[in-house]
Amino acid sequence: MGEIHGLDFVDNRTLAIANRDGLVALFALPREEPAGQSREIAAIRRVKGRRSSKLNSPGSIAVRLESHGRVTLLVCNNYTHLVTRHVVNRWLGYRATSNQPLLKRGLDIPDGIALSHDGQWIAVSSHGTKDVKIYRMSASLGPDSEPAGVLRNAGYPHGVRFTADDRHILVADAGSRMVHVYAGSGDWTGNRAPTRSFAVLDEETFLRGRASPEEGGPKGLDIDRSNNVVAVTCEEQTLAFFALASLTNPQVPAFGHDLTRP
Repeated sequence: MGEIHGLDFVDNRTLAIANRDGLVALFALPREEPAGQSREIAAIRRVKGRRSSKLNSPGSIAVRLESHGRVTLLVCNNYTHLVTRHVVNRWLGYRATSNQPLLKRGLDIPDGIALSHDGQWIAVSSHGTKDVKIYRMSASLGPDSEPAGVLRNAGYPHGVRFTADDRHILVADAGSRMVHVYAGSGDWTGNRAPTRSFAVLDEETFLRGRASPEEGGPKGLDIDRSNNVVAVTCEEQTLAFFALASLTNPQVPAFGHDLTRP
């Protein structure tokens, strides 16, 4: 591992980690209980891509399980403004069997990526255009494909996630204190503005990380498997948790817990 940025689970024991220094590394976690232990493990496979799909400054990553032992890795190459698709096969020790450029049109520094749970949509945050592009998953999808939808007024979007029912998308705005919430019916075509924006940092913490107009706010974002808890992180706030219902439904009170404070 080098300049670690994004990660996703292949399964409960296998991690795919994107490194800004130019590769994706796959790791198998030890089978023993981790409590009280410190272990050093080596990558079981390094994915670099080839030719037009060669990895360059990979940041965020999303994993999709396919048939016959195949695993698709969707990787945001931040500074070449490209999402690449890499198919590895777990039966072959996660050796890459296919590498191809996937998404490019409309992207300017893709900082986050997420797959809908129904497998129909890919959401990619585009830092330079201050929005999130939504692409419909299809066999014809390629670098020249136009986005089917756009989430606007996202500030400097970074982490992005679909809720379990695919009816909301949460976007972390690195340029503000906010997580923006977008509502839909499960069909994400067309343009949308946030239905709600929720502050996940206090003013003091936000200003402490405000090195530029593009920084200080939340970056990492995820939703737990129960679809009840949202986790957010940034440099100045290691990890905080919020009730998902409090972000998507203003009538539900919020709760938060900041692990950087006692």
